[in-house]
Amino acid sequence: MTDTEIKITVDLVRDLLQEQHPDLAALAIREVAGGWGNQMWRLGDEMAVRMQRMDPTPELQLNERRWLPVLAPRLPLPVPTPVRFGEPSERFPKHWTVMTWVPGEPLDHGSISRGDHAADTLAGFLQALHVEAPAEAPISTQFGAHPRNCTNSFEGFFQDVAPDDIAADVRAVWDDAVAADAWEGPPVWVHGDLHPANVVVSDGTLSGIIDFGAMFAGDPAWDLAAAWVLLPAGTASRFFDMYAHADEAAIRRARGLAAMKSLFLMAMGQSGDRGLPGGKPHWGPAGRAALDRVLKGV
Repeated sequence: MTDTEIKITVDLVRDLLQEQHPDLAALAIREVAGGWGNQMWRLGDEMAVRMQRMDPTPELQLNERRWLPVLAPRLPLPVPTPVRFGEPSERFPKHWTVMTWVPGEPLDHGSISRGDHAADTLAGFLQALHVEAPAEAPISTQFGAHPRNCTNSFEGFFQDVAPDDIAADVRAVWDDAVAADAWEGPPVWVHGDLHPANVVVSDGTLSGIIDFGAMFAGDPAWDLAAAWVLLPAGTASRFFDMYAHADEAAIRRARGLAAMKSLFLMAMGQSGDRGLPGGKPHWGPAGRAALDRVLKGV
C-alpha cells in the first residue's frame, strides 16, 4: 500500500492520538469536508487534526508549525496555531498536527453580506501580515513570482476555461499585470493562497483565515488579489483605500493574479463537474463571479 492509498478514518486518527498524545484520544473526532493536500478532522470543540494526505512532502505542515506561532499573536483575525505535533510512524508514515480550530463557515460554502466590513477586515488583516519577513522565512517555488513568470500556469487555465465572450478582456488584464513593475520592497510575509476555501465567515463577514501551508516571504500582490477573489462586487476600491500600501504596479499585478486565481477556481469546478479526483463543482460559479469582478477593476 502506498502512502496515497492509506485511508484516513476516525479510527486511524484516534489510534494515532492514543499512540502519541493519549490525553487527547478520548475527545470527539469528526471529519471536516474538503481538503486536498491535507485532510482535517475536528477534535473536540476547540482543536483539529491536520493530516498530510496528497502533499508530497511535509514542508507545508512544518512551515505552519514553525511560523504560525510567530505570526498569530500579531494578526487581528483568528488563525490556526499548532497545539501538538504528530510524527510519522509505522501506522501512518506522514506528518500530522493538532491545531486550534477557527470557528466559522468556509467561504466556498458561505457568503459575505457585509461587504464593506469584510473589505475593512481583510485590509486590516493583510496590513498586519505584510511586514518584513526574516531571512530564514520560506521562499515559495510555486507562489510568489511576478506574473511574467507565471505565464505557463495562466495559459493552461486560460485555454481550458476562459469564456469566449470575455477571453480578450481577461487576457488584457493579464498582459497589463505582466507589464507592471516588479515588487521592489523587502520580502514580506504573504499567505499566498487566499481563496474561498481558505477563509471562514460568520455574521456575513470574514471571521478567520486558515491554511497557511503556502506562506512565503515575497510580493504582497499575491494576497492583494483577494480583493477580487474573496470580496463582493464593488468593494475592491474600499479595500485598497483601507490597505493604503499598494501602489499602481502592485494593484495591476494583483488584478492579473486575481484573474489567474479565478480561472483556477473555474478549472477546479470543471474537474468536479467531470467527476475527477480533487474537483470541486461549486468552485466553478465562484470562480466565474470572481472573474467578473476582476474585469470591473477597482
